[in-house]
Amino acid sequence: MADNTEGKTAQLYRMVMSEHLCPFGLKSKFLLERKGYRVEDHHLTTRDETDAFQAKHNVDTTPQTFIEGQRIGGYDELREHFGLDDPDDDTSYQPVIALFGTALLMAVAIMWLFNSAVFSLMTIEKFVAIAMILLGLQKLQDVESFSTMFLNYDLLAQRQVGYGYLYPFGETLAGILMLAGAMIWLAAPVALFIGTVGAVSVFKAVYIDRRELKCACVGGNSNVPLGFVSLTENLIMIAMGLWMPMRIYLL
Repeated sequence: MADNTEGKTAQLYRMVMSEHLCPFGLKSKFLLERKGYRVEDHHLTTRDETDAFQAKHNVDTTPQTFIEGQRIGGYDELREHFGLDDPDDDTSYQPVIALFGTALLMAVAIMWLFNSAVFSLMTIEKFVAIAMILLGLQKLQDVESFSTMFLNYDLLAQRQVGYGYLYPFGETLAGILMLAGAMIWLAAPVALFIGTVGAVSVFKAVYIDRRELKCACVGGNSNVPLGFVSLTENLIMIAMGLWMPMRIYLL
């Protein structure tokens, strides 16, 4: 990994054609400049130029970056060179952080809009409801992929495959109803049921069977590891399923 980049120069070869501007070439140039390199930017302006370059350097793709005469490779290899990616670790919590962070800001925005206390019990309720909606939406983008990954660990889905297809709709519906404070008699049991089944399934897969699996919580193509985050998601749904009917009588 490069540490001291002061005064260093990198050579970048990327496709810049009238009909195609390589996005990874632009990202490579941006990353090199951000790391303090002066970039010698070589444009490959025709298909023939690109093919000749690839044949000369025995590579299949562009862009290609060279630093101190050493070929680093394409954009992914450049990120690894600067220590931004670990090739041996494809797990990431970024989707979960982005989703829950957005849900919290949306909850605060709603409270702000209605001139209510920004940080209150109501804010937490709205935050959880919005998070459920966003989580459900992620699954609904590709229900087939979600259901396939879900079958790896969910105990009910393994017995009743159709449950894996219904789950995203149930989670989204419960979240919408809880956000509106409507039909809690329906939303609460749905959240309580799917949360309980999910919590038991995750606990068994991770903490009893010690299986290393990917979580389907943010969709079927995520690299989020199954574990604490997944268990927390289900426990929160259980809490909401219990709390929402109670608050009608308490507040």
